[in-house]
Amino acid sequence: MRVLITGCYGQVGSCLTQQLANNVNIAVCALDREHLDITDQDAVNAAVAQFEPSIIINAAAHTAVDKAEEEIDLSYAINRDGPKYLAEAAQSVGAAILHISTDYVFEGNKEGEYVETDTTSPQGIYGESKLAGEIAVVEACEKHIILRTAWVFGENGNNFVKTMLRLGENRDSLSIVGDQFGGPTYAGDIANVLIKIASLIAQGDTVEYGVYHYSGLPHVSWFEFADAIFDIAVEQGFLDKKPSLTSIVTDQYPTPAKRPSNSRLSTEKISQAFSVEESNWLVALEKIKGYMA
Repeated sequence: MRVLITGCYGQVGSCLTQQLANNVNIAVCALDREHLDITDQDAVNAAVAQFEPSIIINAAAHTAVDKAEEEIDLSYAINRDGPKYLAEAAQSVGAAILHISTDYVFEGNKEGEYVETDTTSPQGIYGESKLAGEIAVVEACEKHIILRTAWVFGENGNNFVKTMLRLGENRDSLSIVGDQFGGPTYAGDIANVLIKIASLIAQGDTVEYGVYHYSGLPHVSWFEFADAIFDIAVEQGFLDKKPSLTSIVTDQYPTPAKRPSNSRLSTEKISQAFSVEESNWLVALEKIKGYMA
């Protein structure tokens, strides 16, 4: 198996690179944006032609949700055009492409969990550009897996866990949104699932290409997630004391981009298709030392 990874220094990309590093049976070409600008079609074609991957995993994205409202062209270049070029290049060499997407493609107000066939209706530029990327990948490459996820956290990059730990060191009290719900998802678990799917494809197993959801359980609010983060941080001695937490509603914390009130994703389809378990974010938080670095 020959795997080309884009966005290799991001939350998921770094986990992918680390998990694949010691496998002698897998050739890996891990590239960050300095070494491959996925918005440059000629550069993408050249990289793919030179490495000749059997699998392309696109972990590159413009994920700054609020900045996306102003950086519209950049958002579409990275989240739509880049995936399109990668998918076209994958098709040209007979490779499969695994592309990471987001819960933001939905309106975010459904009762219950979102399934893969639910109607998409993004509420901001980030979600719109990511949905455009999904469509581009599907149209450009026959062998495609779209993996929608939510509330990603890990040892690398910026995320909610790191933000809470940083604030907890300096603040005695914090107000956290309590009326938005989702499934925190450990980046290392996303990487593990992508590698499993890639391996099945490379082995020639019958794979149902298409869109899948993968995120963590149990579903919680941001307030409940923060509460668990601080409990574990104090328990493991990384914070001296837990700040006082107050649950607030979304309207009390206005942001340039609208956030979904419901980011719950059903993982039933991916569990049945690939025999994978949902991400247990409570277990992942036990590695909290890694997020403190």
